[in-house]
Amino acid sequence: MTETMHYSRKALERARRRIMGSRNKFWKTADFDMPPSTTQRLLADLVKRGELRHIRKGLYWRGTKTPLGMALPPTDVLASQLADGKGIGPAGLSAANALRLSTQIPRRAEYAVLDRPPADGNGLRFVSRRARRGRAANRLGPLDVAALEVLDGWDRVIETGPEEAMRHLARLLQSGTISAERLARASETEPGAARARLRYLLIRNGYRNLADKVPVSDPRTETKALEDLVAA
Repeated sequence: MTETMHYSRKALERARRRIMGSRNKFWKTADFDMPPSTTQRLLADLVKRGELRHIRKGLYWRGTKTPLGMALPPTDVLASQLADGKGIGPAGLSAANALRLSTQIPRRAEYAVLDRPPADGNGLRFVSRRARRGRAANRLGPLDVAALEVLDGWDRVIETGPEEAMRHLARLLQSGTISAERLARASETEPGAARARLRYLLIRNGYRNLADKVPVSDPRTETKALEDLVAA
């Protein structure tokens, strides 16, 4: 009994040192080789002391400590951890803001996910893009995803005029910040309006061979999607 208690105290202290020596790291209850009740007591104590931030059941964060407690992780880091999948990226106004096409910052950062959306919270809102599997299959990064989200929600999310927005997206393509090739390959599973605007963007910037890989939408969708781009 005494030996077991001694071992438990050593394991508990070792776990505490691991956590306290970490920075910008998520911790899960499964990370520790201790009885679940012991682990929970340790984590709860560190949360109470402001040394950890409780994110959701079984998940904690140790990052920057402030007078108000442990700050939340960056939204993109938190979204990737909570969604735990590929093809994740900003959506809505968060997408436009990430690409500097809008200065508006939503009350909750919005992220598009392919699998079942996690529960909203911690300053995040998740939207399902279950059908848009090409994003994961073609290894799109968060800004690639943001570009597709903006092209889909164009008139609802951009703050600049269409000409300025198109020029800015062109700069992002040319700099490699977003990938013309990955976007074209992933477009097959995107909505018709997004495909129409992406094809327009690619042709306008000399990527005709990639534009040809973007499936054409029905004429009505094409016309409506391009109405606001004629001047661009």
